[in-house]
Amino acid sequence: MNSVLSSIPVTFTAPMPGLEMVEDFALRSIDSAPGLFALESGSAPVRLFLADAALFVPGYHPPLPVAAREALELGDGEAPQLLVVVNHSPSATTVNLMAPIVLNPASRRCTQLVLDGKEYPLRAELGAA
Repeated sequence: MNSVLSSIPVTFTAPMPGLEMVEDFALRSIDSAPGLFALESGSAPVRLFLADAALFVPGYHPPLPVAAREALELGDGEAPQLLVVVNHSPSATTVNLMAPIVLNPASRRCTQLVLDGKEYPLRAELGAA
């Protein structure tokens, strides 16, 4: 069975924190897991699992600064896709709500926001109310 449904190259508007030397990424959807993606580099051993926030964290709508909208080339009325990094451990699966990845599906440009404050946790347990 094929585990890859689709893969698209994406370009970050600025390097991801901790991955400054990695520039080539592709986002691929995972078979049998709607809303789950792998962000992978073709030149470095880097893979992050991402979840579509609309499906996995309904109601999560962090502010998107004007500068980020411009860098993503989002037009008026265009909504970006909001993705959160998934972290799995034996005790729980969590998502990082403090540093979402925002994607403009039309331009394939994305950015990782690093949010200030304590409103959004670094490790929010999936399924927790």
